[in-house]
Amino acid sequence: MKTAEIRQLNDKDLAQKLGDLKVELFNLRFQHATGQLDNPMRIKGVKNDIARVKTIVRERELKIGKEA
Repeated sequence: MKTAEIRQLNDKDLAQKLGDLKVELFNLRFQHATGQLDNPMRIKGVKNDIARVKTIVRERELKIGKEA
């Protein structure tokens, strides 16, 4: 997910997206532990998406984002 796409979401949608990404990361880790994960690089991508969302949320809290 691109940063520009994340910035277009409102605060409620960001919180929902963050929750969805955390659930997806949990499921990917579970699949990896059981040997069912086909693409282990997907874990890294989801972690990066979580970091992007958290960064945008923090920027909005501090009012330093592009749209703030």
